[in-house]
Amino acid sequence: MGYGRYRNYDDDGGYGYGGWPRYVPVAERKRKAAAKIASLKKKGEEISPVMLRGRTIASTFWGKAWCENLEAYSDYSNRLPRGRTYVRNGSVLNLHIVEGKVKALVQGSSLYKVEIAIRPVETPRWRSLVQECSGKIDSLVELLQGKFATSVMAVMTNPKLGLFPAPKQITLKCSCPDWATMCKHVAAVLYGIGSRLDEQPELLFVLRKANHLDLITHASVDSSLKKGAEGRKTKVIEESSLATVFGIELDSAAPSSETKASPVASRLRRTTRKPVATKRGAAKRSISKLGRTSKRQKA
Repeated sequence: MGYGRYRNYDDDGGYGYGGWPRYVPVAERKRKAAAKIASLKKKGEEISPVMLRGRTIASTFWGKAWCENLEAYSDYSNRLPRGRTYVRNGSVLNLHIVEGKVKALVQGSSLYKVEIAIRPVETPRWRSLVQECSGKIDSLVELLQGKFATSVMAVMTNPKLGLFPAPKQITLKCSCPDWATMCKHVAAVLYGIGSRLDEQPELLFVLRKANHLDLITHASVDSSLKKGAEGRKTKVIEESSLATVFGIELDSAAPSSETKASPVASRLRRTTRKPVATKRGAAKRSISKLGRTSKRQKA
């Protein structure tokens, strides 16, 4: 499955029977973890520990989808439970996600270095994803919050066509002496990634080397085309209604830019001038009649 492992014999945690590290109680691991974090910060290193709220590892769409993807593979089933325990105990002291790689420090009987390499999403696969989601994601906020249609969720989480990696696309390394394909420290980091995606979902796209803005761009283009079509329909309706109300015929050709007044405006002015002039004439005749009546009364 393309996994890589290496072993480091310089751990200072002490070994028990058979050369395996002695068991370290949770309280002692937490104490060591806190001391190590403080030491690294004093050295000026940027530390980003995985801190859970309660026992829930992930609660958003992206975080939960990452964890569910891991648990769907039998390759990981034996070691994942120990990893959940470690991440819940605060043993992942530092976790950084960059393009195609995750680097972490995990506190066990000693401090272990974990590296996880993940292949970029294949170009045809990404193009297919973008095409499937075209016009279905309205904004960047909606994308990162995972608030979109069920059909989009199904595409994103599809084991063969989605965005999440399969075991054969992942290479694991840990400095602990465990020869297992996946040790508990690596499992803790994998769960830590799910927790981190709760806070920064855009890191999944960074990890898979995919531009998440491609999804928004295609959605915007589709939306613009739809709005343009709706606008043209509205214009036709408005002109039709105008012709019905005023009893006039509208020219189908657009007026020249050199024309000072549009044909529609000219017809409207011709239609409305006559009633206005008639009202003024009637007012003048009424005033004249009143004047004549006043003179007769004086005489």
